[in-house]
Amino acid sequence: MSRYREWDITCKVYVGNLGSSASKHEIESAFSKYGPLRNVWVARNPPGFAFVEFEDSRDAEDAVRGLDGTRCCGARIKVEMSSGRSRRGGGNRRGRYSSRSRDRVSPALALFYHHLIPP
Repeated sequence: MSRYREWDITCKVYVGNLGSSASKHEIESAFSKYGPLRNVWVARNPPGFAFVEFEDSRDAEDAVRGLDGTRCCGARIKVEMSSGRSRRGGGNRRGRYSSRSRDRVSPALALFYHHLIPP
């Protein structure tokens, strides 16, 4: 399986609002109905989201339209094309925020940034 940085952003889908017991197999089963998959990555710490990469961008877009708001892994999921933005920011190795300002980021904002690109 390729590293997430090698994933094709035009084929990458974000899946949010998953429960902590989300199963990779269940996600693969739901999303593969829209076309062949290249990769599936499920977050474990913290849980609640995943990324799915399709072989074709049209299949990814169809999955977003067909699965957003449906139930998967015991929850009503949010499905959207991945934005490709990193929570770490631009070229600065320490990320967009200094260590001092990073401590002041609200938990909700930190979770939002965290779901954009897996660690």
